[in-house]
Amino acid sequence: MEFDRTQSAGYLGNVMARLLTRALHMEIEDYGLAPAQFMTMVEIWRDPGVTQRLLVDRLGVEQGTMTNTLARMERDGFIVRRPHETDGRAQTVHLTKKAQEILEPTILGAIRSNEAALGCLTDTEREQFLDLMQKVIECLRAHVNGPHDSSGEN
Repeated sequence: MEFDRTQSAGYLGNVMARLLTRALHMEIEDYGLAPAQFMTMVEIWRDPGVTQRLLVDRLGVEQGTMTNTLARMERDGFIVRRPHETDGRAQTVHLTKKAQEILEPTILGAIRSNEAALGCLTDTEREQFLDLMQKVIECLRAHVNGPHDSSGEN
């Protein structure tokens, strides 16, 4: 059996994801944020008062991962949690003033890291690349979240 990593979407996607994460980290580390915290902060900014469950669904992470991310963000003064108005079991998540103050410069850092990644592409290539990435993500979501039988075969 042969395996050519240069033709493997999984291998190339993994390398690209690690490099993109490293580039983002370099841009935002001075603000005390890790890339996962940045993604979470942006989602809370887009939807103030979002619940942890919605963050898990929207960001595609495990419940435990989100619990740890939010705990660190709360410890570092980036978020506050409040009781949900109608669901006594849930809490809503809100950005603090500290988080709001670093939102713009960290978003600019994310834009710079994206530009570093895509700057070698023409406008047409960039649009095609991003469209194809979204299409692949949709395919993978359908595969991962699709129906599975008990035999382990799809």
